[in-house]
Amino acid sequence: MDLGQVASLIAAIVFAILAGFLIYPLIRLGKLFDQIAQTVKDTGDHAIPALDESVTTVQKVNQSLEDVNQISSAASTTANNIGALTDLYGAVLGKPVIKIASAVYAAQKTVQGFVGKSAVSAPETPAESQK
Repeated sequence: MDLGQVASLIAAIVFAILAGFLIYPLIRLGKLFDQIAQTVKDTGDHAIPALDESVTTVQKVNQSLEDVNQISSAASTTANNIGALTDLYGAVLGKPVIKIASAVYAAQKTVQGFVGKSAVSAPETPAESQK
C-alpha cells in the first residue's frame, strides 16, 4: 500500500465517522418534518369544521339582520302613519275647535259688555252735580 491509498483509506474512515455523526440529527430532522406534516393535517382537519361553523354563524347573523330590517321598516311605517293621523286629527278637529272657542270667547265678551254697561249708571255731568 502506498501513501495515496493510506490517505484515501483515512479519508474514507473519517467520512464514515462524519456520516455516522450526521445521521442522528438527520433522523431527528425527519421526525420533525413528520410532526410538522401531522400538525398541518390536524390543523386542516380542525379548520374545516370551524369554517363550516363560522359560515353557519354568519348566515344566522344575516337572518337576524334581515329580521331587524323588517322590524325597523315596520316601525318607520308606523311612525309615518301616526304622523299622518295626527295631521288628520289636527285638520279635522283642530280648526273647528279653535273657531268654536273663539266664538264662545267673543260671545262671552259681548255679553259682559252689555251687562257691564247696564249695571253702571251713566256718568254725571258737572251741571247735574251742582244741583
